Order: sequence, then structure tokens, then C-alpha cells
Amino acid sequence: MQLLNLKRMNSSLKPLALCSILLSMLFTACNNGNNKNKTETGTQTDSTETSAQPQTEVPAAEKGFDISSIPVSEQELGPFPFFSFPEGLEEQNKPIQRKFDRIYFPIDGKMTAIEGKVWKTNVTVTSGNYDDWSLPFFEKSYDEAIKAVGGVKIFDGEISQEEYDRYHKEATYLGEEGSIGYTGQKIKVYAIHRADGADIYIQLTGNTAGGYLNILQKEAFKQTITMLKSDQIQKELDEKGKAVLYINFDVDKASLKPDGKDAVAEIIKVLQKDSNLKISIEGHTDDTGNATHNQKLSESRAATVMDELIKAGINTSRLKAVGYGAEKPLVANDSEDNKAKNRRVELVKMNP
Repeated sequence: MQLLNLKRMNSSLKPLALCSILLSMLFTACNNGNNKNKTETGTQTDSTETSAQPQTEVPAAEKGFDISSIPVSEQELGPFPFFSFPEGLEEQNKPIQRKFDRIYFPIDGKMTAIEGKVWKTNVTVTSGNYDDWSLPFFEKSYDEAIKAVGGVKIFDGEISQEEYDRYHKEATYLGEEGSIGYTGQKIKVYAIHRADGADIYIQLTGNTAGGYLNILQKEAFKQTITMLKSDQIQKELDEKGKAVLYINFDVDKASLKPDGKDAVAEIIKVLQKDSNLKISIEGHTDDTGNATHNQKLSESRAATVMDELIKAGINTSRLKAVGYGAEKPLVANDSEDNKAKNRRVELVKMNP
């Protein structure tokens, strides 16, 4: 069509000029076709090379991290905490290792609580000479080691002051060995996705003097506290003058859960069996949150138990309810296990 139009529009052109124009058009058409083929071939090659690369960082365009979005690692990792220290580095003090705890990780810039087996430490040089410390060596050593076993970097940055203010009161471990999660810290977080759900999270940071390292393997909480039966409650009251009970209430409330009502039913059996028994019902909490709130919560929970006993026909003259908040812990509030032990109701035998 172009040749025909050209002929109509330029019927007066000399043969030599016309031939020159036709050759030029044919050359341009061939070039365009070759360039198109090259572009398509080049695009296909680039795509193949990109898909063959191992995923070592979460793409910036992804919205919200999901552990299932990264490949499962089937590498044999050995015993927890899996990684040794790089050559020339060691723990500054004894590392903290717990069978179950909670650590906050900056995922998508938000401090997110993850529970499981925990190992935390401060890292320093073996010689004790701080001039030998190299933050790039520390960071690169772990970066390459983690990625070599299928780990993926999921965060690299700082948390805002607003985010720190929001979460830090819940992270009661801050200040102990290996603490990470302060403003001003440049934190790197890695995840290793495991087929059995025992995913591994690693975070590290450092400065000109040393580093900090946290390793957590995700694990479900295993309840080790069992409900005391009436005969056990009676035995403890007779032998110790008090019985420690773990009565389940709704979270941050004084309302009883179904198994909490079962525990109260065991107390009722004891009081019905011994009509002379008088008890003080004492509520306790852990130290998480506001002290005034904890005090009121412990009082309300003790009162709830007392009300249930009265509804069952126990005379009010045999009962007293009091709350102590977090004032009288059984153990230090330094782990989730210990906090669970401190959230309790004690029955204390009163004089007839």
C-alpha cells in the first residue's frame, strides 16, 4: 500500500530517485523487525535469569509479611540456636536461653510479638580489645550464613519513636542481655520458613562497640499447670494453711471461663465437706501493665470466686475476698512461664 501511494504521489520522480527511496524504506522495515525480535528474546532471557535467583529478601512491593510467602527451607540446621559465632567473636556474658518466651520483632516496621524457644546475647570480640570489633563483619557473617540455609531478610531499618512508645511496656525483657527493639537501633530481621511450622526468626543489631543477637524458634505454649481437685485443696489447706489455684478468667476480665467454673466447683466441695472451714480468697496478677489496673483486676477476680461460692450456699461469714495485684509474686516476672505462675488465686485458711 505504501509503495502504491508513493507511486501515485510521486509519479513524476526520476527512476533513480524512486529506487533510492524504495531501498531506504525496505532497510528501515528490516531493522524494525530485527529490533522487535531482539527485544522479545532479551525479555525472555532476563525473565529466566530473574526466576532462577534464590529469594534472599522480601520484595519491597509486598504489602504485609506472611511467612508462607517465602520458600520452605529443608536444610539440616542442627541443635538450637543453630548458628555459631563468627571467628573472633563470642558472647559478652552468659546468653539467655528459655524454653518459651515472647520477643518482639519489627515486621513491616511494627513490633510484632512471636512466641517460642528463645536465645539472646550480647556479642563482643574474643580478645576483649574493642578496636578489633567490626560491625560490617558481624552483620555480613550472619547475613550470608542465614541466607545459605534458606533464610530471607524481612526487615532492615529502625522503628519509630511512636512505635517504641506503643509497645515497649509489653516487652518487659528490655534491658536484659541481648535486648533489641530501641529507637536508633538499625535492626535486621531474617525468617527461615520450616515445613513443620517451627519457623525461625533472627534479629541483630550493633554499634561501634559490639552487637546484639536474638534467635527464636516458633513453638506453641504447652500448659503445665493442672487444676487441683477438692481432696488436693483440702490437703494443702491442712498441711500448708493455703492452696494455690490457677483459675482461668477471660483475658483482662473477672469473668470465669468454663474450666474456671470447674475449679470453683472443687472449692465448693471442700467448703461443703468441712462446715467449720473459713477461707480468704486472694487474687494475684503478674506485673504486666498498670499497677492500679492490676490491683482492681485481682480484687474483682477474688470477688467473682466469692460470689460463686455464695450462690452455691456457702455462708458469707466463712469467706473473705482480697486482691494484691502484682505485689506478692511467687517467682520473678522474667518470663511468660513465670508470669503464668504469678496469675493465681490463693485460698488461705482463716481461724474458725
